[in-house]
Amino acid sequence: MAKVTRGDAVEAAMTALGNMQDDELVASGVRTSLDWLATEHPGRAVEVRVPPYRAVQILGGTTHRRGTPPAVVEMSAKTWLDLFTNTLTWSDAVSRGEIIASGERSDLNGLL
Repeated sequence: MAKVTRGDAVEAAMTALGNMQDDELVASGVRTSLDWLATEHPGRAVEVRVPPYRAVQILGGTTHRRGTPPAVVEMSAKTWLDLFTNTLTWSDAVSRGEIIASGERSDLNGLL
């Protein structure tokens, strides 16, 4: 797989946001941006889930192999795309209940 640049990931995410009724574009935007996140922050300590499109594991430290990871972050595609494109802040999304986050290091604010 070719390395995804931040610019390519943002472009895919912006295209998806502008076409939220097109499932293929939304899927592509979510997958591309999550792939960028996983490439930039490799590891298996935190699982980021954007169902039904993709889940990636990020951040070094604890190695997770089976079952539920020690830290999980889950949100809708719209919330993820808004966060990734800086249309929405982490704290606003959390305060509105748009993110389910548990475990150590599940605050992704500094990574986006």
